[in-house]
Amino acid sequence: MAVYVYSIVATTHPQRLDDLDGVGDPPSTLRTVQSGKLAAVVSDAPEGLRPKRRDLAAHQTVQERLMSDGTLLPLQFGLTAPDDDAVRTALEERVEEYTNRLRVLDGCAEYHLKAAQDEESLLRQILLDSEEARGLNEEIKSGRGRPDLPVALGELIAQEVQQRQDEQATQVVGALGRLAREERVSQPTGEDFLNVSFLVESGRAESFLSAEKELADELGEDFAFRLRGPLPAYSFV
Repeated sequence: MAVYVYSIVATTHPQRLDDLDGVGDPPSTLRTVQSGKLAAVVSDAPEGLRPKRRDLAAHQTVQERLMSDGTLLPLQFGLTAPDDDAVRTALEERVEEYTNRLRVLDGCAEYHLKAAQDEESLLRQILLDSEEARGLNEEIKSGRGRPDLPVALGELIAQEVQQRQDEQATQVVGALGRLAREERVSQPTGEDFLNVSFLVESGRAESFLSAEKELADELGEDFAFRLRGPLPAYSFV
């Protein structure tokens, strides 16, 4: 039977799983597959598994329980293997890689930050700072400009927005990255200009949170920072 894989831990890691449910309806029973220094937390994989709220919550609860007791490699929702033997083989073949990664993640948690800037405020700032953009805008408003001016202004503003947001993202990652062991930058979506995860040691978490708040306060109310953490280190497995 197919096996659903939640996490990888050291065999010495406490495995307090008896009161937790696995994914599926009815919920599957959690167990471990061990090989040498490593153990994988698994359950039978239900057929037709989809990312429903209950199953996502069950997956996350397993990670949080293991995280509360020590270091883990949290795997993304939906990972399956053909059977226990396949899981055991993966642990054997990649023992050095997994062991080294557990060492890197030891004593750390993930903090995930997204940031956006108010669009109207950004556009006003561009028109204030850019003489070219301001000139095009005034010419369009006069009604005497060429028909292609709105397109030219739109392209200029788009370039300015991208440049400013790239610079802002670099500033934020640089300021907070000094307090992190690693960072992973992902492509932002929607109105966000930043989507980044930081791997932060527990001893530096308070300093990291303070630095994030100070940075958000410094940038002001036109910026919206959304920070989640501490989380299992999904982005760093």
